[in-house]
Amino acid sequence: MARILVTNDDGYFSPGIDALAAALGALGEVTIVAPQTEASAVGHALTLRRPLRFVAIKPGVWAVDGTPTDCVNIALSQLYPDGVDLVVSGINKGLNVGDDVTYSGTVAGALEAALLGYPAMAVSLDYPGEGADFRPAAAVAADLAAGLLASPLPVRSFLNVNIPDGRFRGVRATVQARRNHVTKIAKRIDPRGLPYFWVEEAEDDWEHSEVSDHQAVRDGYVSVTPLQPDLTDHDLVGRMEKLTALVKVE
Repeated sequence: MARILVTNDDGYFSPGIDALAAALGALGEVTIVAPQTEASAVGHALTLRRPLRFVAIKPGVWAVDGTPTDCVNIALSQLYPDGVDLVVSGINKGLNVGDDVTYSGTVAGALEAALLGYPAMAVSLDYPGEGADFRPAAAVAADLAAGLLASPLPVRSFLNVNIPDGRFRGVRATVQARRNHVTKIAKRIDPRGLPYFWVEEAEDDWEHSEVSDHQAVRDGYVSVTPLQPDLTDHDLVGRMEKLTALVKVE
């Protein structure tokens, strides 16, 4: 029986993680280890400056008062020292396409698993709001998970899956979209006259690409993007050799 670890960044109480775990249950033993509180947009953060609590919520469900990356590491060390067959992170309430993967705690959960050598997948839904039905997205995730269990990706690679709300037209293999990102910072004054700041929703201008994850979801398709943690711009390595030759070493 396959051993499947499920995490997310919305918290162990999210309906998305419940639907995901239920669908994956047909493939093997499923254990949820997820943040105790919402940890959206924390990226690939590890908690290093305070202790972490690991709490059993109910059979098969654990909470960690940390990040998705913390959850994966604690789950593997405390529950599965011999490893798991698959790690699935999600279902996130909202898409994680294009450059947003660098912020996403959901994607970071799968990234950490891949770095540790395990097959992994992040799953996100174009979330319409409270009362959303996560079951169709969970069924897609289960089909893809079955495929990964049967034919794992190369080590250190993982999938980022984004699913439109409602009925979808099919599934596309995609690449990360690009956008011109403008972060909005709102400055306000508290009752004592001191300034404070809110990071607000960004303004996005997406570059058009027929093969991007953003475009696939806009067209009504499930987007499946293979990712890997190597951020090296290999095309620029030769240029860097010329640049480094200019540095004087005494």
